[in-house]
Amino acid sequence: MKTTIAEVSKHVGEEVTIGAWLQNKRSSGKIAFLQLRDGTGFMQGVAVKAELGDEKFQEAKALTQESSLYVTGVIVEDTRSSFGYEMQVSGFEIIQEAKDYPITPKEHGTEFLMDHRHLWLRSRKQHAVMKIRNEIIRATYEFFNVNGYVKIDPPILTGSSAEGSTELFHTKYFDEDAYLSQSGQLYMEAAAMAFGKVFSFGPTFRAEKSKTRRHLIEFWMIEPEMAFMNHEDSLEVQEQYVSHVVQAVLDHCRLDLEALERDTSVLEKIKAPFPRISYDDAVSFLKEKGFDDIEWGEDFGAPHETAIAESYDKPVFITNYPAEIKAFYMKPDPDRPEVVLCADLIAPEGYGEIIGGSQRIDDLELMRQRYEEHGLTGDAYQWYLQLREYGSVPHSGFGLGLERTVAWLSGVEHVRETIPFPRLLNRLYP
Repeated sequence: MKTTIAEVSKHVGEEVTIGAWLQNKRSSGKIAFLQLRDGTGFMQGVAVKAELGDEKFQEAKALTQESSLYVTGVIVEDTRSSFGYEMQVSGFEIIQEAKDYPITPKEHGTEFLMDHRHLWLRSRKQHAVMKIRNEIIRATYEFFNVNGYVKIDPPILTGSSAEGSTELFHTKYFDEDAYLSQSGQLYMEAAAMAFGKVFSFGPTFRAEKSKTRRHLIEFWMIEPEMAFMNHEDSLEVQEQYVSHVVQAVLDHCRLDLEALERDTSVLEKIKAPFPRISYDDAVSFLKEKGFDDIEWGEDFGAPHETAIAESYDKPVFITNYPAEIKAFYMKPDPDRPEVVLCADLIAPEGYGEIIGGSQRIDDLELMRQRYEEHGLTGDAYQWYLQLREYGSVPHSGFGLGLERTVAWLSGVEHVRETIPFPRLLNRLYP
């Protein structure tokens, strides 16, 4: 009977066959321990000379790293391993013998591993990060589907920018200028006016010449948009969504978190509601902490966000930023128009901003004023203005960066490990 490593718990005491790769092996006298992986998980196969016979046992001892094979044997419980099962090997068939596999069990430099990213993905820790990423995606669809959101796909090629043109990838669209999308948000606002509550999940592109551990050129965003919801309503959705995703990872990725040596006790504290601090209070706090370089009206950098986050054991909302440093579409605070009804959600442990969101301007005349202030005079934005002209309502939305969230939950330092094939300032290969 063919099965997978993920399914062996259903076949204890039975003889099964698994298609696998040899991740590693070690031998001790008349026993060879085969570390097997099949894409669904990792498991040990125990090959005993007395069971296999001398010729087959010698063949097992000669197996090379990443060779592919069909392995047959009886599944038994193994309380010594976190996985809980192993195979008593009764036979195997080599599919392809791999020779001189580049990524050996020794230490390799980051650039070497990135050059071999197509192979590095096979390693236990990289496999664990991708499984956590997959669970976040699954839980995202679950959360929004259960709560009545409609999935809408905004275009990747656009004729305008959501937040400014300095970080856009430009291309020609026949005889017009076009850009790779840096956010689907404007289109999601249109969708919210048609469906009420919507979300998108897709790639975004930022031509930002940054080499920090938090930045990628191509990354994925989850962007919900909600009609008839104000800023406070949106904050509640955000903390409920993040709490749901964290719990899903804890529930379904225990072995992966263990492989990454992630301290799960810090994740178990992540439950709504989340603390909040205003931009004003954040500036005062930072000055008290010795950040004399920060002045009111300036945006926060990574050191500032980390200092604020260190005061909390949950993600923290920084609310009501100055209008001058935020996007043109954010609604001013009616009681204090120099700040906007917005928030950034800062993850603990130095992982920085994972969500940016706001209530959107719904007043036609104010949006026209913003258009003039930001020079949005061309045809490209006229459709967006019309959303305020025909049945405008209060509405809010936010965007969560998938890779930063994966980095935070998995505990890896750099976002380049949180996407299968990262696109960085100096990397377009493989």
